[in-house]
Amino acid sequence: MPEPSGRPIRADARANEDKLLAAAAAAFARDGAAATLKRIAKDAGVGIATLYRRFPTREQLVDATYRYETARLASRASDLLAGLPADRALRAWMSEVLDYLAAKHGMAETLKALLRSDQRLSSLTREQLTGAVEEFRVAGIAQGVIRDDVPSGDILMALAGATLVTGAADQRPQAERLLDLLMDGLTGADGRRRDTP
Repeated sequence: MPEPSGRPIRADARANEDKLLAAAAAAFARDGAAATLKRIAKDAGVGIATLYRRFPTREQLVDATYRYETARLASRASDLLAGLPADRALRAWMSEVLDYLAAKHGMAETLKALLRSDQRLSSLTREQLTGAVEEFRVAGIAQGVIRDDVPSGDILMALAGATLVTGAADQRPQAERLLDLLMDGLTGADGRRRDTP
């Protein structure tokens, strides 16, 4: 994102911002609302003044972290598809969604207020994640490993439902099992996988 003046961010400032946002996501996932800005700056390897210069308030840091993590998650589709069949790539991505939601959960209180005040943020998130699912879906249909009768929006909603009921950190094994069930539904028809005779 450009500076408020409209000038582009220097490469070193961009690198510092990326480090801060990655550290913030990890801290929110690990420590939840107890994550401190001082620890985030330390984990990013920058001074607290650098953090405050870029993000003067905690709300601005949460907003930027949420946008950064959403964009990062959405961009992972191409990377995963480059190395895995579409069904396995989608399943790996679903596990990454669990990590993303852990960070989101740690920002929950501030994020709720942000989403209430900026309706476009919710729709942008939905568009980015639906676009990623569509990449997997299109590749999977072409490879014959994902059903062609389930829209991307439905896949995302099913994923959201599965993760909503298993949001606590100690429920991760159950969340992974639910994702396996979801994949069973996406890779077969009438309860059978496509590669089953």
